[in-house]
Amino acid sequence: MEKKNAWTGYKSKDLKELEKLNSEYKEFITTAKTERRCVSELTRLAEDAGYRNLSEVILNKEEIRPGDKLYAVHMKKTMALFNIGTEPLSAGMNILGAHIDSPRLDIKQVPLYEEKEFAYLDTHYYGGIKKYQWVALPMALYGVIVKKDGTVVDVAVGDGEDDPVLGITDLLIHLSQDQMKKGASVVVEGEDLNLMIGSRPLQGEEKDAVKAQMLKFFRDEYGVDEEDFLSAELEVVPAGRARDFGLDRSMVIGYGQDDRVCAFTSFKALLEAGTSGRTGVCLLTDKEEIGSVGATGAQSFFFENTVAEILYAMGDKENISVRRALSRSRMLSSDVSAAFDPVYPSVMEPKNSAYFGYGVCFNKFTGRGGKSGSNDANAEYIAHVRNIMDKNHVRFQTAELGKVDQGGGGTIAYISAKYGMEVIDSGVAVLSMHAPWEICSKSDIYEAEKAYKAFLKEA
Repeated sequence: MEKKNAWTGYKSKDLKELEKLNSEYKEFITTAKTERRCVSELTRLAEDAGYRNLSEVILNKEEIRPGDKLYAVHMKKTMALFNIGTEPLSAGMNILGAHIDSPRLDIKQVPLYEEKEFAYLDTHYYGGIKKYQWVALPMALYGVIVKKDGTVVDVAVGDGEDDPVLGITDLLIHLSQDQMKKGASVVVEGEDLNLMIGSRPLQGEEKDAVKAQMLKFFRDEYGVDEEDFLSAELEVVPAGRARDFGLDRSMVIGYGQDDRVCAFTSFKALLEAGTSGRTGVCLLTDKEEIGSVGATGAQSFFFENTVAEILYAMGDKENISVRRALSRSRMLSSDVSAAFDPVYPSVMEPKNSAYFGYGVCFNKFTGRGGKSGSNDANAEYIAHVRNIMDKNHVRFQTAELGKVDQGGGGTIAYISAKYGMEVIDSGVAVLSMHAPWEICSKSDIYEAEKAYKAFLKEA
């Protein structure tokens, strides 16, 4: 039962591969700070690797054969990639499922206002955050503004070398006597997370001159008017690159590692796994942080519909084949786990915690309290996954999300399990989860990619 730190067993070849993977990963999470940018970047990488757009394949009535590589995108915020196997799709798939949304601040539909000659954008936080962590930090603004004629305007400001950054002010310590008496959940209120964007008045304007200056900026830079904010999706995220963390460069610090660390390693594993007997899949969903709802969340029928389209294009037009394909599938619900933090040991149960450097983490169950909202994987399936990991010399560990009554959380595992497929949660341990900057171990990222590749080939 005694596990060893993965770093102690690496040879020079392993370390070279580890650093290469992590360099690619840091570049990815620096570039892909929103779900739209994540899908866009992975689509580019997939096409470079020879994946074809399923919509075009169907439109052109092209044949789908074993060995084909396909991808499908829905609403530019969720996607699925397939390595078509030699066995019938109805025999089941090996699926890696992760989510690509992360906690952030969303801009409201009527956001722009001026107060005492400062211009602000009003925000609504997305996902579970400690609101006080999002003040006094440089922030970037990403997203799209869609005009009434359908023109889509991309917005990206804050991460370019010469870009300005934005931010939310904090109350100075000298005047914080009353604020410091508040509970942590209300030290900063949600309605006070107002993004400051300017302070210079537009010459010739007497009323709301700073707001007028900002409207001029949006017209000049993006060709949009204030009314166009009604049909915009703009996200506020931390500005700055993902970087090595620690004097030994053993870790990565960056925004959105929950859950893009699992999304990236799953994607890389699919690209490298090639063709197997069973079809390999990488499913990347949106909206997990708010319950996997909506047309791009895991609860939508996007994946089921995509599987049906592939079966139909391959000549299998039986409705039951979709059910068989899903129920006979096996899945790793690839989501992060809470790493043991020696600074806060009271909330963790040491025997059943995830530790940095000990490899990919498997969670038999997640949920809250009495496993509410959990998938709770079958023992037979866990044994099957263990065997795959050991055969392929993958370092892995098992864990729960803290002490039983301390809190908890969920993933997309229970949603996929409703089809009857075997599912277990797996992923990378994270420190400072849901904070603007999260930390992962490079060795765990490396072992996760190895684990996912082995699963695709042998599950």
